[in-house]
Amino acid sequence: MKKQLTINYEWLGDWKELPESEHILVEKAREAVQDAYAPYSHFKVGAAVLLEDGTIIKGNNQENIAYPSGLCAERVALFYANATYPQTSVKTIVVLADGDLIAPDECVSPCGSCRQVIAESEARQKADIRIILVSQDGKTWIFNSIKDILVFPFGVK
Repeated sequence: MKKQLTINYEWLGDWKELPESEHILVEKAREAVQDAYAPYSHFKVGAAVLLEDGTIIKGNNQENIAYPSGLCAERVALFYANATYPQTSVKTIVVLADGDLIAPDECVSPCGSCRQVIAESEARQKADIRIILVSQDGKTWIFNSIKDILVFPFGVK
């Protein structure tokens, strides 16, 4: 038996086309990029997480000379959110990057580990997380759930 998977996403030519209420998240993710610790890759990633109560949490990549001991921006933000506000659901995460590992018009996409953490966060809170990926030149991809970019997550139904 063959089956087919379909993903759904929205593409915007510029993040400023997002609802104005989400502009602050993009700005906070940009702020987070500036504080990233990336002395080895020189590729800085920032994330901003919006909680259901309106709290915004920033995270950025933290590299370590003892690779792979560093951590991605998405996990820094989500782990902090889940540790500090365990009863508060995550509504949205914005991720963007600064560096030459990807073209300026391409969005940085969460790595497999980050996708799995987002999947478990969705399962934990029993609600989807809106994922907004913004390229260096402003192009934007929007996913309504991690299910659209991670199929068959480990241990999560």
